[in-house]
Amino acid sequence: MEQKYLQLLANEYKTTLDAMGEIIHLQALQSLPKGTEYFFSDLHGEDKAFIHLVRSASGNIRTKISELFETTLSSEEQNQLANLVYDPDRILAIWRDSGRATPEWLRITIFRLVDLCKYIATKYSRENVKKKTPKAFSEIITELLTVNYEDPNKRSFINGIIRNVIDAKAAFPFIRAICTMIQEICVNTLHIIGDIFDRGPGPHKIMEELMAFPDVDFQWGNHDLLWMGAAAGNDVCMASVIRIGTSYNTFDALEDGYNINLRPLSSFAAAVYAADPCSCFQPKLLDENEYDLVSSDLAAKMHKAISIIQFKLEGQLLERHPEFGMEDRIVLKKVDFERGVYRHGGREYPLKDTYFPTVDPSDPLRLSPGEEELMVSMRASFRHSEVLHRHVRFLYANGSTYKTVNGNLLFHGCLPMNEDGTFQSMKLNGTEYAGKALMDHLNMVIQDAYFRPRDSEERAYAKDFMWYLWCGAKSPMYGKSQMSTFENYFADDKSVRREVYNAYYTVSQNESVCRDILAAFGLDPDRAHIVNGHVPVKIKDGETPVKAGGKLYVIDGGIAKAYQAKTGIAGYTLIFNSHHLALAEHKDFAGITSEMGSYTPKIRIIESMPQRLMEKDTDLGLAYAEKIEDLKQLIQAFRLGTIKENRTIEPSRS
Repeated sequence: MEQKYLQLLANEYKTTLDAMGEIIHLQALQSLPKGTEYFFSDLHGEDKAFIHLVRSASGNIRTKISELFETTLSSEEQNQLANLVYDPDRILAIWRDSGRATPEWLRITIFRLVDLCKYIATKYSRENVKKKTPKAFSEIITELLTVNYEDPNKRSFINGIIRNVIDAKAAFPFIRAICTMIQEICVNTLHIIGDIFDRGPGPHKIMEELMAFPDVDFQWGNHDLLWMGAAAGNDVCMASVIRIGTSYNTFDALEDGYNINLRPLSSFAAAVYAADPCSCFQPKLLDENEYDLVSSDLAAKMHKAISIIQFKLEGQLLERHPEFGMEDRIVLKKVDFERGVYRHGGREYPLKDTYFPTVDPSDPLRLSPGEEELMVSMRASFRHSEVLHRHVRFLYANGSTYKTVNGNLLFHGCLPMNEDGTFQSMKLNGTEYAGKALMDHLNMVIQDAYFRPRDSEERAYAKDFMWYLWCGAKSPMYGKSQMSTFENYFADDKSVRREVYNAYYTVSQNESVCRDILAAFGLDPDRAHIVNGHVPVKIKDGETPVKAGGKLYVIDGGIAKAYQAKTGIAGYTLIFNSHHLALAEHKDFAGITSEMGSYTPKIRIIESMPQRLMEKDTDLGLAYAEKIEDLKQLIQAFRLGTIKENRTIEPSRS
């Protein structure tokens, strides 16, 4: 096998000199500073806030502008340059419409952007920078970044290039391209630790932004898996997606973003619940729709209609899968419709709403003919949504249940654990899984839900399990005793709504438990960390995102508006550069937009590196080291003659 591998390597590096050249190249790459990683969690559709934070590198670009232009640009000019980098389309339109985009302004702006790009790119290899150089202007930008301005001949050459760009009416697209390049260089790698979807207005816009980013990965959250399950064809996941959308008034995302046809639901709800005020189902109006202006009254009726369908479908799924151990979540079978009470945990709770026109008390899980017809339409919408499937395939291609990267363990929610700090086991298809083995197995089940043949038993089971991962007690992406959706709508008593967290959320506060977890995933407990999302950190109540003696970072700080009242801030960015790990603490997006170019978050360094980290200290550096050793073996094979060099015979000069 080793000989075969070396022979394959020799197809790429044909001679000793080729192999030596690549070794020197890799050793040079190892000596560069580590690239900057950015970690975000629980975006929940807040496209404007998230996109601004990514494009501004969470305020870091403004800091770089200040460092570079401190003595040459005023604070106002620095802010204007930052705004241009963050949102070139909008700023260029303002300058064009005001008549201020003169050739001289364009020339000066291009020079400033090139200087900024060069300053930010200094710690990266030319190869890395080239990957992020826009193809349309690759040669021009490369010349601008590498030329020595102090040389008078070169200065004339560069002035000529920029003049030609302006004369060719290409200045605007050129500026847009270099602004995007600056954004992407500043954020070398982007980690999204779950929950892109639900609650906010623009998950589809977030996905488009991420798909355009060069280096991004996902650790799926339960809200992501709900949408992935809907795309895979699970009815309960589809109904849940629609319910949450109507609950949070995100009709634009559903209809305009993902082409989900809600007209049948609107007509059905308006007819069936015409006399019902649906007061328990009033939507949360956190954002205004731009295209799909649905009245609150109609939205409430749609919300109730799809909720009842969801509860019926959940019950049907759970009757198919008693092994899920969730019989107590067949909620409609726990309702005494005649007396108007809900039975749970040995007690009875009066219902706030007793109007159930589509429920047959003798068979409460059966869909009415109208509901059956509605589900046919809903399935068609989800199956034929090109945008949804494009986004879901990207999530599959770049996502996983967890990731280990550069000494950090990333996952969205929890690792199911017992109160003694041991991993909680879960039986799947007759086999017990726990800890890393559970997460690895779930990766395969999640793949089966979308990629197995459509009519296979494996796909049918995996599709249903996607719903379990959304809300099951032992789901690592959820990790609570129950999802109290029915109780939140219909019961006043808060005790019946209680969702008890898995023991992980308590025992992980213990540093020794975190060290055991890190070791179980093959990481060095002395230098590694766990990075989670899922549970909002209530800063206003004195909570901290740094836990377990610095071994655990919980970075759900409330980017989503729905959580900001709980957290007291508007989200975190965890930043890992060559010098330190730091947390950027953000204001609400309204505060950010009022400041824009001048905005920088509150940044707290939470761990300084003992010495500056170089690429040789990273996972990529280890891969370089392995390849260097392989190339050395290839050179040895060339010298021994066990593999022949493929030298091209040059023609004689005589």
